[in-house]
Amino acid sequence: MTDPLQIRVLSVDDHPLVREGIAAIINNQPDMSLVAEAASCGEAVQQFRQHRPDVTLMDLRLPDASGIDAMIAIRGEFADARIIMLTTFEGDVEIQRALEAGARAYMLKSMAPRDLVDVIRQVHAGKKRVPPEVASQIAEHLSDEALTSREIDVLRHYISEETVKVHVKHIMEKLGATDRTQAVAIAVRRGIIQL
Repeated sequence: MTDPLQIRVLSVDDHPLVREGIAAIINNQPDMSLVAEAASCGEAVQQFRQHRPDVTLMDLRLPDASGIDAMIAIRGEFADARIIMLTTFEGDVEIQRALEAGARAYMLKSMAPRDLVDVIRQVHAGKKRVPPEVASQIAEHLSDEALTSREIDVLRHYISEETVKVHVKHIMEKLGATDRTQAVAIAVRRGIIQL
């Protein structure tokens, strides 16, 4: 039985090594305990239902769906769920999508362990956290004109040459790219598309 004063944490990541590292960090804190782990979106929802953790650490990339989709599913049932998105990836579109969907924090896996436990405590206390490097990434593109879903399709598939030309011109203008390759690189970096 866990101490009722401890912050109960669910860790969701498909990499066993990452989960083990997070478990070691959490269980080393006198005010925290890891109550469950999950390696997929489906498992995350199931473990959340079963354990009702205080704070969930959610990987952005899961094998069966995005961590954002897992968060949306959990928050659909438990509106007060406190979820921290954890990722190696800084694409501004996905950061915005995660925060709009209700993430309480968006942290990079490259952060120091002490920063992770600080963020868990802050989120448990009702605060929100976005590290400065992530915030500046969002701010950099706040005023950008969004790509249409059709333009995103074009980026993903490079449809036939003739129909693409007009779309590619618009895409390159919107992304500030000088050629197609650079447009794809920018779109991947920003999280507009995944390759």
